[in-house]
Amino acid sequence: MKMRIAKFIADSGVTSRRGAEQIIADGRVSVNGITINTPVYFVDDSDEIKIDNKRIEPRHDIRVYAFHKPIDTVTTTRDPRGRNTIYDVLPREYHNLRYVGRLDYKTTGLLLMTNDGLLARKLTHPDSKIPRVYVADVIGTNMSKLDRARRGATVDGIKYRPMKIEIMPDKRLRITVIEGKKNEIRIVLKFCGLPVRTLHRIMYGPVSIKNIPSGKIVELDEKTIDALMKSSL
Repeated sequence: MKMRIAKFIADSGVTSRRGAEQIIADGRVSVNGITINTPVYFVDDSDEIKIDNKRIEPRHDIRVYAFHKPIDTVTTTRDPRGRNTIYDVLPREYHNLRYVGRLDYKTTGLLLMTNDGLLARKLTHPDSKIPRVYVADVIGTNMSKLDRARRGATVDGIKYRPMKIEIMPDKRLRITVIEGKKNEIRIVLKFCGLPVRTLHRIMYGPVSIKNIPSGKIVELDEKTIDALMKSSL
């Protein structure tokens, strides 16, 4: 079915309708090798549509889910040490989904899952800079060294980007990171003299864990998926 080029671009998750109209006006869009400069142009799935000479694909039934990962589960399909994986918790009907990034064995909370491998890679790529928000319960009360983490720390030769850290009324820490390096929060907070007791992810970009019970999975609506895809641009 034919649709306006701006709607096609927006539906692919590249940008908003208004953003699509702007990049068309800027001469950055081509259809079947011909540059166009008007949003009043109709296309369908058979057309080759490129932005800045990179082909974009229509979105075909992309599904994204919010899973509340329980403690003591590994984010993998199988564990050589015999520990429970997230797929031991998930109902069989979800075993074909791919996880977006990882949460370590002891970390709980929001883990995105999708049926689209390309989207999973896009959402975890370092260039996406999607904010991930965690709540950490730490051992210790001396918060004076947290500025090390806020400025960006180097631990054992590895550089970690600056973290946004807020001290909550109950002395837990609300931490926002954009990098996603393995165990980065645990490593950096230990470096600051505040080893992590528990770590729980509550947000990934615009997606919140809300009231999803531990071990349960919920499908995201189209509006939320669009917001998630656009947050990775």
